This record gives sequence, structure tokens and C-alpha cells, in this order.
Amino acid sequence: MTLTLSRWQPAQAVRRVLATFLCALAAAATAPAQAQTTTHTVTDLTGRSVTVPTKVDRILLGEGRLLPALGVFERDDVARRLVGMMGDYETLDAAGYAQWRSRFPLLDKVPRVGRNNAGSFSDEQAIALRPQVAVLGLAGGHGPSKNDRETLARLETAGVAVVFVDFRHDPLKNTPRSMELLGALLGKRKEAQAFNTYWRTQLERVESRLRTLPAGTRHPAVFLENRVGLSDECCATMVGLVGVLLDAAGADNVARGRIPGEHGTLNPEFLIATQPRLYIGTGIGSMATAEKSPLRIVLGADATPEAARASLLRTTQRRGIAQLQAVQQPGRAHAIWHHYYNSPFNVVAVQVFAKWLHPELFADLDPRATLQTMFTQFQPIPLTGVYWTSL
Repeated sequence: MTLTLSRWQPAQAVRRVLATFLCALAAAATAPAQAQTTTHTVTDLTGRSVTVPTKVDRILLGEGRLLPALGVFERDDVARRLVGMMGDYETLDAAGYAQWRSRFPLLDKVPRVGRNNAGSFSDEQAIALRPQVAVLGLAGGHGPSKNDRETLARLETAGVAVVFVDFRHDPLKNTPRSMELLGALLGKRKEAQAFNTYWRTQLERVESRLRTLPAGTRHPAVFLENRVGLSDECCATMVGLVGVLLDAAGADNVARGRIPGEHGTLNPEFLIATQPRLYIGTGIGSMATAEKSPLRIVLGADATPEAARASLLRTTQRRGIAQLQAVQQPGRAHAIWHHYYNSPFNVVAVQVFAKWLHPELFADLDPRATLQTMFTQFQPIPLTGVYWTSL
């Protein structure tokens, strides 16, 4: 094959030509091996039928935070099949990633094919790593999505089977489907079935009790503040992402119908006039970031109960939030770990919300016990830290 480039050819065009060249080389290199490999077909979260090897030994993760999902199936060595991954996990949740690194030091040696956004994904580098399968997130955000058609085409041209999972866009529908897909892909259907059975049981504990509420019962109004402390301004919120989990617990999200898309910003004057019954902030802070970013809520693998509560108290004293009655009265201001929006353990957040929203109805529900069981039964790392707190 001859590759000819004009000296005046724009850099972007050069990259496209190089990508095509690499795809052709990779396809040529892998074709004989693939011809000798038995395959089967799986259906991914886009509804596509994808032919994958029966034995998958080389996986590329389109988001680093898919590690906990992979860990359900790879409890002995989660890095064993990984040939590449995005770098979002260590960037967005450093304390959580540190747990995995401590248990599996080889994770640090897995090549990164991008940082923490879809635009940084390098399909050239991904192809060079010769993965058999690339596991990508349906909605993207911190990695390629189903809408990145050029990336998808280049990977497939190079002989990489691409499958999409989803814990983010429609989590309560797609978490079990995603785990079934991963189980089929990895040859571990029993593990997927065990996880899904427990997950569905824990979700049903909430849904069945909510169905006992009298018809016409008004759900508590909630202001859900998104990624508290990421900026100095108030009042970022969402109806998607964590908002989907909040809805499932029986809430009236005051942002619904007032922001475009999954997330946006509400006017502080609107919140003060509305006076929602509950305030819930999502935490993206950690013990390591507490001094540098004091307005972030400290939650996650390295958080302590004292630090978590103190950080929530600090953030609720901001202008626009301090005027809310919900933060002035005990038991009505809360915070939860933000990353539940993209986690197979999202059902725990639904249970936490249910207790805050309907304390009498869910008096005997213990979300911490649910989370502990999920770690004990389905993760190769121990449960540490604090993932929600209240004033």
C-alpha cells in the first residue's frame, strides 16, 4: 500500500488519511486470526446485532468508570483482558480509582486512549492496541457515544467489534440489559444473572412500597443541585442523570419542565419563591480536594462521615442556598455521591432517596447494607468511604 500526502494538506485531512491507513493495516493484520476464531452474536444497547469472538481476550473500555461493571465479572484480575481505556476514572473520581489501582497495580500500565472527554479519544491509538471488542457508553459524555459515527466506522473497519452499554441515559431500564450483554460477551452469564437478580430485588423494594401510597399523593418537592462547587454560581440542576434515580424514589423535581435537556440552571429567586421541601446536592469532592475546592461536597471512597457532613454544611451557607428553608431545618438537606449517575450500583441511590423522601414508608430500609452486600458479592475491592450524608 502506498500512502501519499501533499505538503499542503490540512492537518485534519492528514489525520483522516492516517486513520484510514491504520484501519486498513489493522484489518489486514487481524483478518487471518479472526477467520480462525469462532464467533457468536450479541445485541447491544442500540439494538444492533454485533458479531463478537466466542473467547474475548482483548477489551478496550470507552470509559474508565466502566471498571466496576467489568469487576463484577473479573474479580480475580480486572486488568487481565484490558488493552486500553479512557482516563476519566482517575481524573473524575481519583479516590475511587485509587482503590482499584491498589488492588490491581497493572491498571496503571493499561494504555490510555484519551482523557476525560469524547473529543480526546484517539481512534488511531485504540486501533493500534488491537482490541477484539470495544465497550462504549451509549450516551457518551466522557468517551465516544453512539453518535460518534466516524469513530465507530474506523474501529469496525479495523476489525474491532463495538458494543454499547448504558448506565447513564436510562439506567433503570438499561442496567440489567447492560450486565446481560457483558455477561454474554465475557462468557459469564451466571454472574450477570446473579447481579441482576439482586439489583432487581432491591429496586422492587422501593417500587412496591411506592405503589401502596394513596392515589393522588403529592410527592415532596426537591431541588437537586448538580456537582456542587464545580462553579461558584447557583443553581445548576438536572432532570436526567441523577434526576432519573430521584424520580424513581418518588420525588417532585422542581426543575422538571423548567430546563432544556438533561441538565441546566435554575434562577435562585425561583427557588426562594418555591421553597422546595428538600435540598439534595451531588458531591464530586474528595478528602484530597477539600482544601483546594472547599465548596465541593466530600463523598466517595476516601470520605469520612465527619468530612462529608462538614462539607455539606459549608456548601449550604452559600448565597442563594442559605435562604432555602430546606437547609435551615434538620433532616431536610442532604448530599449524595454524584457518580451514582453512571454506576451499576445506581439502585443504592434510589433507596437513599426513598428514605429521605418518604422516611416513614421506608423506615426499615438500609441502603448502606444494600451497598455492602453488592460490594461483598460482586466486587473485588472492599467498601470504604461515605457516599451520602445529611444535616
